[in-house]
Amino acid sequence: MSFEEILVDARGHRCPVPTLRLRRALEAAPAGARLRLLADDPLARIDVPHFAAGLGVEILDRGEDAGVLSFVIAKPPA
Repeated sequence: MSFEEILVDARGHRCPVPTLRLRRALEAAPAGARLRLLADDPLARIDVPHFAAGLGVEILDRGEDAGVLSFVIAKPPA
C-alpha cells in the first residue's frame, strides 16, 4: 500500500518544536507512511537525526535549500 507524503512544516519554530511536531505526526500516521519535516532552526540538523535514532525510524533523505532543512522519515510498517 502506498501513501502520500505527509508534510510537517515546522518553519519558524525553534527546537524542540520541530521534533515534537514530527513525533505527533508519526503517531498519527499509518504504518509505512513517509513524512517530510521542514525546519529552519539550524539545531534541527542535529536534533532530528538523534530523535529518529531514538525512535528507531529511518531518515530516507535530507537536504537544505535556502536555509530550510528537509528530512524525509519513514514510519516502519506494522
